[in-house]
Amino acid sequence: MAPEISTVGSRSGGSLAEADFAGDTSSDQTFGEAVRAYLRRVRGGDMGSLPAILGLVVLFVVFGLANDRFLSALNLANLVTQAGSICVLAMGLVFVLLLGDIDLSAGVAGGVAACAMGLTVVNLDWPWWAAVATGIACGALIGLAIGVLRAKLGIPSFVVTLAFFLGLQGVTLKLIGEGGSVRVDDPVIRGLTISNLPVPAGWSIALAVVFGFAGLEVYQHRRKKALQLSHAPVGVVIARVCAVTAVVVGVTFVLSVNRSVNPNVDISGIPYVLPLILVLLIAMTVVLRRTAYGRHIYAVGGNAEAARAGISVDRIRISVFVVCSSLAALSGIIAASYAGKVSASSGAGNVLLYAVGAAVIGGTSLFGGKGRALDAVIGGVVVATIANGLGLLNQSSYINFLVTGGVLLLAASVDAISRRRRSSAGLG
Repeated sequence: MAPEISTVGSRSGGSLAEADFAGDTSSDQTFGEAVRAYLRRVRGGDMGSLPAILGLVVLFVVFGLANDRFLSALNLANLVTQAGSICVLAMGLVFVLLLGDIDLSAGVAGGVAACAMGLTVVNLDWPWWAAVATGIACGALIGLAIGVLRAKLGIPSFVVTLAFFLGLQGVTLKLIGEGGSVRVDDPVIRGLTISNLPVPAGWSIALAVVFGFAGLEVYQHRRKKALQLSHAPVGVVIARVCAVTAVVVGVTFVLSVNRSVNPNVDISGIPYVLPLILVLLIAMTVVLRRTAYGRHIYAVGGNAEAARAGISVDRIRISVFVVCSSLAALSGIIAASYAGKVSASSGAGNVLLYAVGAAVIGGTSLFGGKGRALDAVIGGVVVATIANGLGLLNQSSYINFLVTGGVLLLAASVDAISRRRRSSAGLG
């Protein structure tokens, strides 16, 4: 049965269209053949994050031309911190969406977790690490309860998470009080979004990422070639390394510039939240793409009934809600760090909608079985860019809602059309 499960996981998770042409390789392909094979897959509907990446480029060009401040180092640093909580929450939602489920309570779960974190710091005088651990544990317990109700009782995820969405807001009101708030004054927690790494440390991390990625690419290429397995042409490997290097070095360079408007004050360096997102992205990518657990998630999302023969579907379903709510808790803590407080409305409003939109805009399918942690990060940056750019143009709030809703509808339409074209082409 193992080969069948591996095939399902590969089809659902590994056949995603990627800008690195990872799925279009064989031992005798040239770089040009790999590019043409990738373009054929795109025309067949397997586009992955390509629409989101192209959309992000368009947004940067439009907002950059419309307002000189958009591409300034100060604004780009603000954009990173604004996108932080959305990206983390969207990464958690990817796990649930991969099974074709939804978690409407993720945003308010993060609010409850942030509330628990804030109260333990203020009222109990706990150290920051214990308070953060308490908040994440609170999120995990919420996810466990949702997962059990979904898996064991068979309640549709929409219904059970809607109930938690309403109930958890009552929990926050009880803990804080209507109209109340809890200030987040701990320097470590607060510094997560308002403080920056020293410039040398930022460059050290950037170089470690570049050389680590390059080394991994070369190692995998040589290993597959030695085992006579399908592998990317050398040109594709070089292109992937160059692309990652350009992005990492470019972002590090911009954020290392002194962006203070006061010449007597130095504000430079990468915001601490960015390395945190990078660590989570690497960890979630490894979990989904390099572990048996991740392959089981793709298998259940692709065909739950077929996967039951060799996989505990209930355990997988429960676990993804635990992962989602745990990351939602971390997202709530990041949002509290950025706002400097936790209020009764934390995690409510449009928080969840933006995070779901980020995952879908990035390329995660609402039908299950298709998505990556990277989709959440790309989509989160798109959503944050829209809000940031329109804010600089002094547009009304309704414009932000209209544009974000339109982008989400476009992304969902692309997903539906791509799914239909893949089915017609026999790609699943």
